[in-house]
Amino acid sequence: MDDTQNLTNISPIDGRYADKVGFLSQYFSEAALMRYRTLVEIEWMLFLFNDLKLEGTKKLNAREIRDLRAIYDEFDNISARRIKEIEATTNHDVKAVEYFIKENLKGGSLEAYGEFVHFACTSEDINNLAYACMLRDFLEREYFPLTYGLLQELYLMAISNKKVAMLSHTHGQPATPTTLGKEVVNFVARLEREIHLLDDASFIMGKMNGAVGNFNAHVVAYPKVDWMKASEDFIQSLGLKVNMYTTQIEPHDYLADCFDGMRRVNTIFMDLSRDFWTYISLGYFGQKTKAGEVGSSTMPHKVNPIDFENAEGNLGVSNALLTHLSEKLPISRMQRDLTDSTVLRNMGSALAYSYLAYKSLLKGLSKVEVNKDVIKADLQDKWELLAEPIQVVMRRYKIEGAYEKLKALTRGKKIGKLEVQKFIKTLKISAADKARLLKLTPETYVGLAEKLVDTYEFQILSMGGGCSGNCASCAGGCGI
Repeated sequence: MDDTQNLTNISPIDGRYADKVGFLSQYFSEAALMRYRTLVEIEWMLFLFNDLKLEGTKKLNAREIRDLRAIYDEFDNISARRIKEIEATTNHDVKAVEYFIKENLKGGSLEAYGEFVHFACTSEDINNLAYACMLRDFLEREYFPLTYGLLQELYLMAISNKKVAMLSHTHGQPATPTTLGKEVVNFVARLEREIHLLDDASFIMGKMNGAVGNFNAHVVAYPKVDWMKASEDFIQSLGLKVNMYTTQIEPHDYLADCFDGMRRVNTIFMDLSRDFWTYISLGYFGQKTKAGEVGSSTMPHKVNPIDFENAEGNLGVSNALLTHLSEKLPISRMQRDLTDSTVLRNMGSALAYSYLAYKSLLKGLSKVEVNKDVIKADLQDKWELLAEPIQVVMRRYKIEGAYEKLKALTRGKKIGKLEVQKFIKTLKISAADKARLLKLTPETYVGLAEKLVDTYEFQILSMGGGCSGNCASCAGGCGI
């Protein structure tokens, strides 16, 4: 392919980022939609013949089954172009797929059975299942391996930095110390919950019930067939869950659930991107450099946190699209209008921007180096943070005005170890508690941060079916 073609594409997905996400066209391109439509049409025909054994059909032998499935298994650009040629006459994209399949039956043993292609179907019977199958494949093959890889990478970072005491910031101001590992595992816990909610293929639904969802034509043609059961059996054979109660279109509620879930995942990753950007800005994190790279066109020293910035930006674009999809798709005038079809064609763009952002995050994480000396120095300079534990111990001993006394000592002031310990020595508390407070430092005042990391039950490996191979820190075999 001529790389210059990418320079003239309007969308950055197909232009600037084509080398990173172009392979997603196997799921979300116009050609991919044609292929998935062809798959559904073929599998429906096979079901009518070999499962339902409808009167007027025949039992297909192994060769006939293989030949039928070859129509979508061997689907290529030539196939896609032929469908577009047919569509130029039909002005109907799904009908063009039907005629394409019938063309492929000519000269074979099934030529006489061509009218069973698209039998009793409305276009949306095919479309909704095609989109469901492409979403299923994307999630299973791309989305979950990549997000699980990110979680594994973050968990490894949490474990390796669970003892690294770090200054917290609330309202942008110094706050009670934490550990770097605990702050990272917070993100792991949030993300794991949301991703697990998504990682359930049973939520992907489909319908196969005719023009307005009542099996009208089916019953007229074959009144003795249990079409409700047939519909359920067929949809389940595709690895999907049946929605029996629809109009002409599957109402897309499950898609709204899915896109809302993805949006929540993206929002958490956006939060992480901003925090990591800030830690780089504070010098808590450094970034590995690469020979030949430039950070600024005028400032040679710059090593910019571009991976986290790119991730944040693309997550925002993705969420904007996902929000519109989840809000619009469940709404259709009466039995249907065409707005859902128009909007749904943007699913690939929404998910590609998410995928691109996740890749940027992985790249960013692979370059991050923890500057323990900077983190330590920043924390050691903040003895006023011990005002909290001191006043809490004073409260335990019912010392009146504990908070106010520490406020007077520390608020808006810069104090050091000597001032803190001098104050502690004046307290009328037990010798043991006084000794414990005197031993306390900003670095040791981290509560159960380390234990919270140690006790976190990381479930990704078991739920994800093993190592994803998408961690930035390893090449296919994480050591968790």
